[in-house]
Amino acid sequence: MSATTTRPRLHPAGGPLGRRPRRPKGDDESTPLLLGHGRLPKVLASGALVIFALLWLLPFVWAIATSFQNEQDVATPGFNPIKGALTLEPYRVILDRGNVPIWAFNSILIATLVTVITIVISTLAAYGLSRGTFRGRKLLLAVTVSSIMVPPQLLIVPLFQEMLAFNLVDTYWAVILPQVVAPMMVFILKRFFDGIPRELEEAARIDGASDLRVFWSVVLPLSRPIVAAVSVFVFIGAWNNFMWPFIVTNDPALMTLPVGLATVKDAYGVVYAQSMASALLAAAPLIIVFLFFQRRIVKSVATTGLGGT
Repeated sequence: MSATTTRPRLHPAGGPLGRRPRRPKGDDESTPLLLGHGRLPKVLASGALVIFALLWLLPFVWAIATSFQNEQDVATPGFNPIKGALTLEPYRVILDRGNVPIWAFNSILIATLVTVITIVISTLAAYGLSRGTFRGRKLLLAVTVSSIMVPPQLLIVPLFQEMLAFNLVDTYWAVILPQVVAPMMVFILKRFFDGIPRELEEAARIDGASDLRVFWSVVLPLSRPIVAAVSVFVFIGAWNNFMWPFIVTNDPALMTLPVGLATVKDAYGVVYAQSMASALLAAAPLIIVFLFFQRRIVKSVATTGLGGT
C-alpha cells in the first residue's frame, strides 16, 4: 500500500495557510514617512510650524504697527516696529480725504455680482464640457484651457475699446462684465464634474427629469464644496482687482476700495503710515469674512483637492 503525501494548502497570497505572509520592511502602514514615532518628532514639527507662522505674521504685524504711528516716527531708522506713541492720525487722514463708505459699498456690490455671475456661467459651461456630446467640444475645451495662459494685461486695450463701443465706461457693468469670464474656474469645475458618477444622472432622467433639472437637483448639490471654494477665489480676486477698475472708472463715486484708497496720497513723497493704513482698510473686510467662514473655506479647499489641480 503506497503512502500518500498531503500537500499543504496555500494561502491566497502565496504562503502556507494559517501563516500570514511577510510584509516587506518598508511597507508598514503605521510607520510615518518622515518623522517617525515619539515625542521629539512632534516637538520638532510643531516648532517648525511655529517658526513659519511667525515669519508669515511678521510683515503683517509690522504693517499694523506702522499704521498706528506718526510719519516722523516711522521714518526713524531702527528695527523696532513701534518707534513712538501710537496714534490714529493716519486712519483719520485717510477717512477725511476719501469717501471710504461709498468705495467699500462699491467693492462689496461689484465683488458679489462678479461672484454670482461667474459661478452661474462657469458651472453651466463646465457641465456642458463635461457631459456634452456636441461637435467641437474638444476644440472648445482646448481653447478654454489655452486661454488660461493669456496674460490679462494683453486684454486691457481690447476690453476698454469694447466698453467704449457699448458706452459702458464709468458704469458698474464696465467693471463687472470683463471679470465674469474665468477659464480657470471653468476648468476646475469641469474636472470635478467628470468625477461625478453618471449613474446618478441617468437615474434622474429615467424618472423624467430634464437636463436642466438634473444639473440643478443632482449635480449642483453634489458640487457644493467645489462651488464654495471657487466662489471664495472669485470673490477675493474681484475684491483685490485694481488695474481694470482703475482704468475703466473716472467718477470717484464709482471707484472700488483699492482704487479709491490709492487716490488718497500726500503730495510730499511717500507716506508709509497712511499707505499701511490704506492697505489694512482694504484688507479688513476679507479678513473679517475669513474669520467668520474659515472652517467652511478650509473644508472646501481640502475636500476638493484644489492644491493638486
